[in-house]
Amino acid sequence: MSVMTTTSPADLVTVCRTIDDLKQKLQQLRWANAALTVGFVPTMGYLHEGHASLLRRSKRENDITVLSIFVNPLQFGPGEDLDRYPRDEQRDLLIAAEVGADLVFMPSVQEMYPVKPQTTVLVSGVTERLCGASRPGHFDGVGTVVSKLFNIVQPRRAYFGMKDAQQVAVITTMVNDLNMPIEIVPCPTVREADGLALSSRNKYLSPEERSQALILSATLRQAREWMRKPDLTVQELTSRIHASIASAPMAVIDYAEVLYYPSLEQPDGEQLLSGLEQPLIVALAVKFGATRLIDNMIMNPAKGEISSHV
Repeated sequence: MSVMTTTSPADLVTVCRTIDDLKQKLQQLRWANAALTVGFVPTMGYLHEGHASLLRRSKRENDITVLSIFVNPLQFGPGEDLDRYPRDEQRDLLIAAEVGADLVFMPSVQEMYPVKPQTTVLVSGVTERLCGASRPGHFDGVGTVVSKLFNIVQPRRAYFGMKDAQQVAVITTMVNDLNMPIEIVPCPTVREADGLALSSRNKYLSPEERSQALILSATLRQAREWMRKPDLTVQELTSRIHASIASAPMAVIDYAEVLYYPSLEQPDGEQLLSGLEQPLIVALAVKFGATRLIDNMIMNPAKGEISSHV
């Protein structure tokens, strides 16, 4: 997407850096229109077209769109890339203004966590596999910060990309279990022209690593064809997926699993794909050098349906 050029990006969009400021501005808008609908797009910044697509959908479906930019330390474990997570405030604000975000919430860590939190949100079940298994505590941090943001913004709808399908499942479970009056809107993964899923971490890939990372989307496309075979079992599909990714010499598999979605429970490996009535997710997490990428595809083999863009 094109980016507007200006020496003062903060002048193009309303930025709130404190909770009180954001609440006051939203309260003023709600006083003026009690039926106002608020759409919310929570992000960790370093915005790209994937984030922009969420903002555009929120703009279509709501009166006001709030974007949050906050790199949440609670969801990073020891040795993870909190300090090197990409940040570019001016670029983020330019994109937010271009897409038309009405309010941008950009709090500091001190503003969000003035003291060490004594309360956390733990969602069980859907957090126990995939990234939850390889990144202990990650989804506790996600649930805690998202619940805080929901309480601050009080949106009607919140928009999340399906590239992180487990995150969508976790947040949807949290909202349903706690009866939060919020509609979670999953949105399709946005990809580069060559198929690589957009990610803020893509910038860390060397040219060779980026070239080999295309094995992720290529494997998902191949899995879409494999699933059409009526006599293929879950275990056979999983084995083919592993072999496909392993064909890229630089790929180091964290996980490559076939699970029910959104429960993320493991189906019987001997079951035929054609006999499974529940949707499945093919979920991938693979490292190329120091950069860990995730991707996925959701499908319903019994109905021949593919629910995500690959």
